[in-house]
Amino acid sequence: MNTATSVVFQERIEIPLDVLSLDGFRRWTRSEHFPEEGRIDFVGGRIEVDMAPEDLFCHGTLKSEIAAVLQRRVKQGGRGHLFIDRTRVSSPQADFSVEPDVVFLSYEALKTGRARLIPKSGGGPGRYVEIEGAPDLIVEIVSDTSVTKDTRRLPTAYFQAGVPEFWLVDARPKKPLLIVHQRGPEGYVPAPCSEDGFQRSEVFGCGFRLECRRGPFDDLVFDLQEQE
Repeated sequence: MNTATSVVFQERIEIPLDVLSLDGFRRWTRSEHFPEEGRIDFVGGRIEVDMAPEDLFCHGTLKSEIAAVLQRRVKQGGRGHLFIDRTRVSSPQADFSVEPDVVFLSYEALKTGRARLIPKSGGGPGRYVEIEGAPDLIVEIVSDTSVTKDTRRLPTAYFQAGVPEFWLVDARPKKPLLIVHQRGPEGYVPAPCSEDGFQRSEVFGCGFRLECRRGPFDDLVFDLQEQE
C-alpha cells in the first residue's frame, strides 16, 4: 500500500506533506516547486489555498488606489518600502507565512530589528524573497472567499506578530468600508472616526477616508482621500 506524499488541490496545486510545519512551509515557498498562481498562506497550523480570481474592481483597482496613495507618501518621506502582491510576510512568533494585499515596511522597522529581510538563495546584493517579523502596516481587502480569514484569523495573527497597524477594506457592500485598526490591550481596535469620516493612521500621521463612485460602464472608481 502506497503512502500519500502530497495533497492535490483542484488539480492545480500540489502540497507536499512535509510542509505541514511553518519552517517546512517557508522552505517550500522559496523552492522552484512553489506554485506561481493563487494565494497560499500558512496561518496557525492551517495551509489555506485561495484560487479564486480577484474581482476587477472590488479588489484589483481598489488595491491599486490604496497602493498609489500610500506609495506617494512613503516615497516622499523616504521612509521605507511599499509592497503589493506576492510579498511574503512570515512570523515564527505568530506562526504564519502569508501574502497580504499591501505591506508597508519602514527603515525604522529594519533598523530596530522588528522586521528583517530574508535573502534569496543564491541571489546577489539586494535580492530578497521574504519579510520576517512585523512590518509597520498590513492591508487586507476582503473577497467572497476570504471573509473569515481576513476579519478574524489574520488580524489575530498580525496582532500577535506585533504589527503596529492593520487596515481592513471591504468594497463588496454598497458603501465600501475602510477600517483603520490600531493596537489595543488585547487586539486591534478601530481608530476613532472624525465627523467627516476620516480615521487617523498613526503610521502615516494623517487621516484616511475611502470614497467610491460608479464609472461610465457600471464600473467602480475608488478614491482614497487624505486629511492632514
